[in-house]
Amino acid sequence: MNTQPFSGRTALVTGAGTGIGQHIAQALAKQGARVAIAGRQLASLRRTADAIALAGGHALTVVADVSDEAGVEDMVAQTLRAEGRLDIAVNAAGVLRTGAVDAFALQDFQATMATNVVGTWLCMKHQLLAMKRGANGGAIVNIASNIGAHLARPGTAAYAASKAAVAVLTKTAALEAIGSGIRINSVSPGPVDTAMSYRVGEDRQARDVRVAASNPSRRVAGLDEIAAAVLWLCSDAAAYVVGHDLVIDGGASL
Repeated sequence: MNTQPFSGRTALVTGAGTGIGQHIAQALAKQGARVAIAGRQLASLRRTADAIALAGGHALTVVADVSDEAGVEDMVAQTLRAEGRLDIAVNAAGVLRTGAVDAFALQDFQATMATNVVGTWLCMKHQLLAMKRGANGGAIVNIASNIGAHLARPGTAAYAASKAAVAVLTKTAALEAIGSGIRINSVSPGPVDTAMSYRVGEDRQARDVRVAASNPSRRVAGLDEIAAAVLWLCSDAAAYVVGHDLVIDGGASL
């Protein structure tokens, strides 16, 4: 059994300094990919790069804000200069700001859309251009959410709207790109064991009790579970999967 199915391929992961993006980047590197890791904070990216290097992998660190097109274009260009190709892209950069519709500040709504929606679109735009120039096809996975794409929760209007948009962007782009041999899919996680799963002032025990009360599986997802799903979508095993949104939420949205 090949333990490094992504050997010889280059992957670009945004939001790779923390949480889901960080874990996906490490998983791709562990399975042989040369990984470009992108995010806004250099310190957190260096921690990811150090973990990848310690495990014997390779990582290129790129500081970038996905809501800035010049920065996104440069992020992809740096990856191509360093590695000569782009085969896989995972767009995990995202923000969560909560508040009721009638109490939410315009600037917070715009900031949410800028990162989660505009950022995902800009990343796909320039990743697709790079993959088409390479003529090797490719795979892109966007991180959506079960909130917005599949269910509603009070206080999450901006986030939900942004993630619903990510799911629809994914489907539309997938139809446009498949003729070039590029597959685009998304995943919609429910509660995952990251900082985003906690409410203000909540500790792990309180978080776990709250999630267990509302989730049929009675737990949060592990980061390894989300990474495994993303890597499958990026792999040759998912060669016939196009425009799909894979829900990973323990049955919460059923």
